[in-house]
Amino acid sequence: MSSKAPVGYIDVRVLAHATEDVEKVVTAVQHIFPPESVVTLSLLKTSLTGHHGNPIVLIGARIKDRKAVQTFFARLCTGLSMLDKETLSREIEQHMERGNLFIRLDKQSAFLNELKLGSMDPIHLQIHFKKHSENEILDVCRESGLLP
Repeated sequence: MSSKAPVGYIDVRVLAHATEDVEKVVTAVQHIFPPESVVTLSLLKTSLTGHHGNPIVLIGARIKDRKAVQTFFARLCTGLSMLDKETLSREIEQHMERGNLFIRLDKQSAFLNELKLGSMDPIHLQIHFKKHSENEILDVCRESGLLP
């Protein structure tokens, strides 16, 4: 990756449902980040109420520290399998909007310290690029190894 960081910030958010241990969900979020970035990760927990009155905790953070953003993006680029990268490449138009790349990671896999795309009750990532054109973002993703 070039010395100029292509990513401005990363938003992460995930829901911990009443049937889940909030601390295990926090652990899953921490596992998607490189160990050196977890120290600076400040997660905000917000209590919500579900449709049927069930308690839900929204866990989220915005990572703006340049080094933490770069190391996370590098981990994402190297951590996803080639199959996931090919899937992301095929569906990339559905994941991009106004300078952002939206990715959903499987929460259970993250808890097991694996990065894997997932759509059922996922960890949501919004990766905000400094360059906003779709072609520029695609170029950065290919150069970084996120896309084949």
